Amino acid sequence: MKATIITIGDEILIGQIVDTNSVSIAKHLNAAGIVVREKISIGDDRTQIIETAERALAGSEVTVITGGLGPTKDDITKKTLAEMFRSDMRYDERVAGHVEKMLAERGIEFNELNRSQAMVPACCTVLFNAHGTAPGMWFERDGHVVVSLPGVPFEMEHLMEDEVMPRLKTRFALRQIVHRTMITAGLPESMLAKRIEAWENALPPYLKLAYLPNPGAVRLRLSAYEVEGESVAREIESRFEALRRIIPHNIIGFETATMQEVVHKILTERSLTLATAESCTGGSIAARFTAMPGASAYFLCGVVSYSNESKAELLGVDPADIARYGAVSEQVARQMAEGVRRAAGAAQGVQAHLGAGVEGNIGRNFPGQPPHAPILNEDSVHAHVRGFLQSLGGGGQLPVRHQGVQGQIDLHAPQVAIGHGGTEFLIGEVPGTAPGVEPAEAHIHRVGPILHGGYHGLPASGGAQQLGHWPRPCWALNS
Repeated sequence: MKATIITIGDEILIGQIVDTNSVSIAKHLNAAGIVVREKISIGDDRTQIIETAERALAGSEVTVITGGLGPTKDDITKKTLAEMFRSDMRYDERVAGHVEKMLAERGIEFNELNRSQAMVPACCTVLFNAHGTAPGMWFERDGHVVVSLPGVPFEMEHLMEDEVMPRLKTRFALRQIVHRTMITAGLPESMLAKRIEAWENALPPYLKLAYLPNPGAVRLRLSAYEVEGESVAREIESRFEALRRIIPHNIIGFETATMQEVVHKILTERSLTLATAESCTGGSIAARFTAMPGASAYFLCGVVSYSNESKAELLGVDPADIARYGAVSEQVARQMAEGVRRAAGAAQGVQAHLGAGVEGNIGRNFPGQPPHAPILNEDSVHAHVRGFLQSLGGGGQLPVRHQGVQGQIDLHAPQVAIGHGGTEFLIGEVPGTAPGVEPAEAHIHRVGPILHGGYHGLPASGGAQQLGHWPRPCWALNS
C-alpha cells in the first residue's frame, strides 16, 4: 500500500513556514502499514494542484493533501479538487452551523466568506472538523482515495486521528511496517559502515538498513515494509543482538536514547558525582545534566569560568602557560581538568570550573556518599562521558575506545576530570587499585575529532596518540 503526501501553499515554497504537516501525516500512515512513496510541496496554483494530484492518484492508493481550504481567494484547493473530480458544489448545513457557532463564541460575524466554507464538492465525504472552520474532504476514484485536509497543523492532526486513519484502516487491508533504530556513538558513519560491513551484507533482502548520522551519534535503522510484524520484529532483534557483539562499546541504546541519558544512568547507578566548569560552552554542559530529573544525586556544582583571570584564580591554571600556549590549548586544558578535580573533591559545595569533573570514591568519600566498588569496563563510563561532551560541542565524532588502560577497572578508585577549554576537551582518569591507594603514573593520550574517516591532525589509521606521562592520566580531545 503506497501513499503520496502533497502540501499546498506558497508560504512553504518561499520558506516562510516549515512544513510539519507532512512529517505528522507520514508517521500516521507508516504506523498503519502504509508506505509513503513521496512527499511533494507545491504552490497555490490550479494547474499544478491538478497535475500533481492526478500523478499521485496514478501511483498511490492513498493521497493526502493539506492546505488551501480557508475562506479567502488564495485558498483554491477545494474548488480545484471539485473541478478535477468533475463535481458540483453543495451547501453542507452541519458545517455551516458549526462555523457559525464557533464564530459567535468569538464575537465574529458570520459573513459570506465564512458561509463559503460550508460549500463542499457534492461527490466528497465531508470529514467533520471539530477544531476549526474548514472541513476535511474524502474523495474516491477507481479504488484510490484522495483526502484533503486543512493546513492548520492541530486541525490536520485531529482529523488524521479521528477521521482519516480509522477510515483507511476500514477501507483497506493493511499489513505492517516495522522499524527498529539502534543509537551508536564513537564511530563516524564511514568507519561504522566498514566495521559492520559483513553484518550488513548478511541481512535478508526484506530488511533495509539506513545510516542516520547526527552530531555525536549515528542511528542504524532496520526497516521491513508490508510484512507480518511479530515474526519480523523478532528477526530484527536477533540481528541487532549479533551487531552488539561486533561493536559492544559503541551502542548507546535504541530509538530515542541519548548520550546524556546514558551518562546520567551510569553516574546514578555507580554513585559517582559530577561537577562542571566551562568556558566557551557557557554552562550548556551543566544545563544538559541538570535538566534531567534526578541529577541532584550526582551533580555537585557548575561554574562558567570565561576569563583568563578566573581560570587562574578558580582552577589554579598557571598564567604563564596561558600566556605561552593560549587559553585554548592542551596545556591549559590539562590544568583545568586537574583544577576541577581538586575543587570538586574539596567539598560538595565548592564550585568547579572550566571543564567537567567526575569524582569517584578514593578512600575519601563525599559527605553522605556511600562506598561503592563495582567492576565494569572502562568504556562504559568514561567514554560515554567523553562522547556526551563531544555531542554538546557538535564537532566530529570521537572513538569510544581509547588506548589507555585496558580491560576492566575498579570504580571504587577512579577519578575522572574532563576539562573543556575553548576547543580542547581534556579527560583525566585514575584507574587505581584499591580504596585509599594512590594511583601509579599513567600515560596521556590525545584524540582529535574524526573527520572524513581520520582523526583531525592524526593519520586515519592512528588511535590515541601517546603524548607523555602525567600523575593523573588524561586525554585531550579537540572539539
